[in-house]
Parts: sequence; C-alpha cells; structure tokens
Amino acid sequence: MGRFLLVTSAALLAAGFAGSANAAPVAKPGSFAMCGVCHKVDEGAPNGVGPNLWGIGDRKAGTVAGYSYSPAMQKAGISWTRDKLIAFISDPRGVVPGTKMAYAGQKDPKQAAAIADYLLSLKK
Repeated sequence: MGRFLLVTSAALLAAGFAGSANAAPVAKPGSFAMCGVCHKVDEGAPNGVGPNLWGIGDRKAGTVAGYSYSPAMQKAGISWTRDKLIAFISDPRGVVPGTKMAYAGQKDPKQAAAIADYLLSLKK
C-alpha cells in the first residue's frame, strides 16, 4: 500500500517555504474549491467568471487585462497583500463595497489565511 504525506499550508509557512523565490506553490487548500468555480490560477490561463488569480501577490486590485471589473474594484486603490487578501476572502463586500463578486466570504479565519497563502505562492 502506498503512503502519502499531507502537508498543510501552515506547515509550509512554518518551514519557510511560502514566499521563497525557489519554493513550490503552497498546497491548494480544500477550501479553495469554491473559489475555483469562478477563478483560474494557472499562469496564462484565461479569465473565467472572475479574473485569473495567478501572480496576485502585491498586484493592484482591478488590473488583470481582459477582465471586466466592477467600478468599485477599479477604484478600490488597494494592493493584494496577505492581510488585504485575508480580509477580502473573509468579507468581499466589506473590503470593496460594490464588488460584483457574489461570494459571501470565508468565515473561518484559518481557511481564509490558507487560501491567501496559497494565492500568494502562485508566482514565478
């Protein structure tokens, strides 16, 4: 019987892998499944119902080419830092009132942080 190792994003962060230039992406948390319905996360993938989230770390909100953002998101004036991503994932309409994102938010702070850490790991 084969064996496998389950590594959480928190364990990877504790080991110093997330954010390292040479590190593999943080493991996709199961709670990301809801996000994946609307968002692509692969480099060069087309936008879906929502914008592609590849390379979101420190990107200015509302700037993915070819995606039709709400006026609220275009004018938000925020950059996607870890704290801002966690806040937005937890309460999209609270962070950007008028966003067209229909998702109500991830109410579990640990899951919101795991999703943010995963997204921030998606880069070259």
